[in-house]
Amino acid sequence: MNNFNAINTTNAPAAIGPYSQGFIANGTLYASGQIPIDPATGELVPGGITEQTEQVMRNVDAILKEAGLTPDRVVKTTCYLTSMEHFASFNTIYSDYFAPHNHFPARSCIAVKELPKGALVEVEILAIL
Repeated sequence: MNNFNAINTTNAPAAIGPYSQGFIANGTLYASGQIPIDPATGELVPGGITEQTEQVMRNVDAILKEAGLTPDRVVKTTCYLTSMEHFASFNTIYSDYFAPHNHFPARSCIAVKELPKGALVEVEILAIL
């Protein structure tokens, strides 16, 4: 039988809908997309794409830590931007997050019309235990 464990941490934003922050199933962490909400305030962080991407990656990191993982265990990310004009700035912060681990997961980066709460960026991850 498969083991399924929900991941929930107060160090990442609480779900704003009917979903979990993440689930571990069969040795894989499936994390819900993270938008730039400050978990302490429940509000979108002020600023532009740089500040929002930094918060998103902090939220991703909190979920990884709750699962007992580090960024080098991430095998795939899906990234959503509301404008491809943000692509270079997003890549700088994203790269800075994974570079210390000398690890860059497979990735899709998609432009979307809009994201929840008016966010500019969202990132979801898959990681292996």
